[in-house]
Amino acid sequence: MEEIKVKYLNDKVERIKPICNGDWIDLRAATSIHLTKGECALIPLGVAMQLPAGYEAILAPRSSSFKKWGIIQTNSIGVIDESYNGDNDQWLMSVIATRDADIELNDRVCQFRIIKHQPEIAFVEVTTLGNEDRGGFGSTGTK
Repeated sequence: MEEIKVKYLNDKVERIKPICNGDWIDLRAATSIHLTKGECALIPLGVAMQLPAGYEAILAPRSSSFKKWGIIQTNSIGVIDESYNGDNDQWLMSVIATRDADIELNDRVCQFRIIKHQPEIAFVEVTTLGNEDRGGFGSTGTK
């Protein structure tokens, strides 16, 4: 079993709970924040972590984040590599508000999972891939 060291930067943030259902781990807002429509903000998540060697974290909104608050993660996902592991390397969620919103301390705003680093790869230039064309962008399920 891999271990993740977690430093809580705010004593009021609820502790991360073990995964019961699914593969993603919820993270919470470390402070209450009011957003106005069109405003961008970095929501502090109240944690710094040391990921296991050879791993990185993918941070994404929870499926309910847009419905509840109208927030969109500005970079679609966040990538946190294993070198972002200092005592003050707080995890943050970058968002833009599509409507006025009040996010409260400990609201579950995003989730993460860890994955192994991409393996070493080499790119080989060719004149053909030798495969049949599938139909282009947006072609899934059209044949």
